[in-house]
Amino acid sequence: MTLLVQKYGGTSLQTPERILNVAKRISNTVKQGYSLVVTVSAMGHTTDELIELARQVSSNPPQREMDMLLSTGEQVSAALLAMALSDFGHRSVSLTGAQAGIYTEQVFNKARIMDVKTDRLKKELNDGKIVIVTGFQGITQDDEITTLGRGGSDTTAVALAIALNAQQSEIYTDVDGVYTTDPRIVKEARKLHSITYDEMLEMASLGAQVLHPRSVELAKMYNMKLLVKSSMQEVDGTEVIGEVNMELAQPVSGVTLDTNQAKVAILRVADKPGVASKIFGTLARNNISVDMIIQSIHGDVTNDMAFTIARDDLEKCVEVLKSLNMGDIISDDNIAKVSIVGAGMIGRPGIAAKMFESLASAGINIQMIATSEIKVSCIISKEFGREAVKVIHQAFELEKV
Repeated sequence: MTLLVQKYGGTSLQTPERILNVAKRISNTVKQGYSLVVTVSAMGHTTDELIELARQVSSNPPQREMDMLLSTGEQVSAALLAMALSDFGHRSVSLTGAQAGIYTEQVFNKARIMDVKTDRLKKELNDGKIVIVTGFQGITQDDEITTLGRGGSDTTAVALAIALNAQQSEIYTDVDGVYTTDPRIVKEARKLHSITYDEMLEMASLGAQVLHPRSVELAKMYNMKLLVKSSMQEVDGTEVIGEVNMELAQPVSGVTLDTNQAKVAILRVADKPGVASKIFGTLARNNISVDMIIQSIHGDVTNDMAFTIARDDLEKCVEVLKSLNMGDIISDDNIAKVSIVGAGMIGRPGIAAKMFESLASAGINIQMIATSEIKVSCIISKEFGREAVKVIHQAFELEKV
């Protein structure tokens, strides 16, 4: 039988009624002759609730214990879904990431998958069962439970699909596909029939919350087709595949907004070899990812260096930089990153200028700029984030087919 891997997010599993709805959808898929592996997230806001519980008992919870705690959310979803499928007349089995053979690196909270040993998965599939795997988690070679970071269930689903050579990985969520921008900001936003891996990777990395960036990166690496669909209604979704031509008539495919941003600047840094390496190497060793970087030259023997990071990492980042004692540090978390993405931008002049003009016409100041072949990103004041998305979406006429 043809194998599919389906992933259901927390919103899709938020209540017993929704779990039963997912079970019905899975049952219908199996009746069509498919073999299924299902990856699940924790129900609703369970992960946030567990984090809050940890904060109530500890001011600084150990990362190992946080992973032990957070991994329980997905186990609840998996077991309940298996129970529901039993009532639909299907044999199924729920497995933790460890039981499913998902091995990760030795990093807590943001581990990457290193290998998937499929022996148990294949045994259960060959026995005719629907296999339900807890997303977002794995185990190290030393038998330590790890989590993959928020949104990691998407990555689990893609990794399982690749390891099992599935036909495709289907991501079911509370939206019915990938849109030109967030429909909650721009009501005229248009759903895309298909999008390239590169475009989706950029959009996911730049704030679009439909797919986790690492899941898209993995799918691209192994040419695994992704399908984003709604778990609530029967409508066509969005395919994430290799190069397509149908969306290239427009240079820009989408606009994203990321408000989980912070800007950090180190003033009067010594202008000599090895300084940047020391700063960013130290941040990397502390698992702090840096995005945009700019350097201004004073004309003497010092420079100012500014960069952006995830706002969640700000406190840790400032602490690490202070330990280096390399210059005065200032930070700002009242910023947002607005970006345009499109494979059709390649070789077309004037795209960035059009974006800048639209922001200028709305009186929105640009603080930092970063570009690649298929994206342009601007750091702006957070208060203008939604307005920026609207004016850019209108400027590129993304509501039109």
